[in-house]
Amino acid sequence: MKKLNEEIIVRFLRGECTEDELREVNAWLDESADNARELFRLEEIYHLGKTSYASEQIEKAERRLFKRLEQEKTKLHKTRKMYGWMRYAAVFIGFFLLGSLGYLFYQGYNHTEALLAVTTQDKIKELKLPDGTKVWLNKYTTLKYPRAFAENGRKVYLEGEGYFEVMRNPEKPFVVQSEAMQVRVLGTTFNLKSDKMKMSAVATLLKGEIEVKGNHDEGLIILSPGQKAELNGATRRLTVKQIDTGIENWHNNEFVFEKADIYTIARTLESSYGVKIILAPGIDVSKTYSGTLKKKENVEAVLSSITNAIPVEYKIVGGSVFLSSKK
Repeated sequence: MKKLNEEIIVRFLRGECTEDELREVNAWLDESADNARELFRLEEIYHLGKTSYASEQIEKAERRLFKRLEQEKTKLHKTRKMYGWMRYAAVFIGFFLLGSLGYLFYQGYNHTEALLAVTTQDKIKELKLPDGTKVWLNKYTTLKYPRAFAENGRKVYLEGEGYFEVMRNPEKPFVVQSEAMQVRVLGTTFNLKSDKMKMSAVATLLKGEIEVKGNHDEGLIILSPGQKAELNGATRRLTVKQIDTGIENWHNNEFVFEKADIYTIARTLESSYGVKIILAPGIDVSKTYSGTLKKKENVEAVLSSITNAIPVEYKIVGGSVFLSSKK
């Protein structure tokens, strides 16, 4: 009899399976009635854990599962080694579910909500949440959200970087929870970048108004358009800064400059392409430039476009770029 990966079972019970995993679960259920009964028992444990966190209740459900495994062992002449593996798997699933339920309870989600999880790899995905909010997830980012938002609010969890265009609803505030900070909004456009390992985060507000709060009493700040809040995980300080006049809109692959001088443009390109840009002494730094520049595959392609609008020349040597006034 084919065994189903326990991690897929856990994701199925939490409502987080991908379409491919759902097809695998359905195919496994079609193989035999025993598989269906097994999943029913696991789901029973899951729902028991959702309605009560008492350890004796979990232990009672676990004993029922072990009893059934013992019966299956006798009927199918399972070996002692296989039974030990099954017992270990059952304990693993029980503790995993308890940990997951405790985490959701701590995060403040309604215990009846089932969370969906979307994780990007090396591409940007665009999502539309149940309330109409649009979200762009950067590479290697995870967003968790309920199938339907609760009546008194809208809450999602982000690990990585996301660009949000929140559907306005004053009666149901929208909250983005990350490892380091929480962002609360009514309707606005903002970017949140969260680093789980460093326990740091940066919230950048483009329009509207947001409330930013550290998860460990680092403070609470209300941002206005053109500001960003940075939480340093090492110092546990929450600070506010003005947005640089050169912004990389990664969700639609473009740079936006508003009255930016050549220093600002160079700094934005350095951050995006990982190069060092050196300005020649005679370059004009008094002029400013505004406009949108499409992001290219490499820095040379972007510089080629810039020289059509700004009187500069460039030379690339290794990982350094030299900018000078056009002769």
